[in-house]
Amino acid sequence: MDENRACCFFGHREVVHNIRAELKSVIEKLIVTEKVGNFYVGNQGQFDSMVYSVLKEPKKQYPQIRYTVVLAYMPNGRIKEIYGYDTIYPEGLETVPKRFAISKRNDWMINKSDFAVCYVYKITGGAAKFKKKAENQGLQVMDIGN
Repeated sequence: MDENRACCFFGHREVVHNIRAELKSVIEKLIVTEKVGNFYVGNQGQFDSMVYSVLKEPKKQYPQIRYTVVLAYMPNGRIKEIYGYDTIYPEGLETVPKRFAISKRNDWMINKSDFAVCYVYKITGGAAKFKKKAENQGLQVMDIGN
């Protein structure tokens, strides 16, 4: 496992396909084959929630992996209740206007990652935009939305 190799996740808010098994398989492959040790996920929709819950499973078998919920907004008590201490609020986001916070957070995740797992089934929206951005920045992108 290489703690410097990282993966981020981008997907539409709504999950309209049964992707849990495929998501689990891709994460397992990243851990075993690609030696990814860090995973970064947001907390804005169904896809992010699914990723977070799926990441808990391999943590039992591979205790050395780390998964972190990357927050776009200043954390509150409810966030800590849901995610405990598995969160980070990137430095500098506190000065970003709210309407740009998710984009800036996603940029932060791309800049920290080597891989991106995406769930894109529409050509519009933030998930499609950040999938393209990840590709353009040289991340190895796996899309489970097709």
